[in-house]
Amino acid sequence: MIETIKKWDESLFIFLNSFHWDWMDPIMYQISQTVTWIPFYALLIYFIYKADPKTSWWVFGGIALSILIADQTTSGFMKPFFERLRPCHDERWEGIMHNYERCGGLYGFVSSHAANTFAVATFLNLKVGKNIKHLKWLFLWAAIISYTRIYLGVHYPVDVLIGAFIGFLAGLISWFFIVFIKREILKSLLK
Repeated sequence: MIETIKKWDESLFIFLNSFHWDWMDPIMYQISQTVTWIPFYALLIYFIYKADPKTSWWVFGGIALSILIADQTTSGFMKPFFERLRPCHDERWEGIMHNYERCGGLYGFVSSHAANTFAVATFLNLKVGKNIKHLKWLFLWAAIISYTRIYLGVHYPVDVLIGAFIGFLAGLISWFFIVFIKREILKSLLK
């Protein structure tokens, strides 16, 4: 069963990775870079703070916790545990797949980009989605960044899908944790 899924995953990767254009390569590469999104993050920080200045630090703490859980689960545990080569490090795909610029670390299961972006999207939608309009678009942002990883030849589709799921769980866990801690602190202050 695992081998069948792996073959489907590899076939889907080769199919999706084949859709590329030279003019699009630097754009997709730039989209996957953290530094590109600094103005976007600054805008998010502004809207979060503006929505509720007194408790915004809870939101910032929750974002940090979401990323910490997602990133440590993927990079700290799963990649070294499963040791699945990134497509760009796998000699079988040499001359078949498209890779632009860098390849990244040796192992790619699962995508930290997908996990981190979906963790942020999930946490923010749960925590402040009612106070800040249009946060649902963060899921599209996370999906686009995740797709760039397949386009650039550094992740298989299953790496991205499971990374997104881990990110969703990390965001959910962080939300529960922040809500619980905040409630307990408020309870103890009101006693």
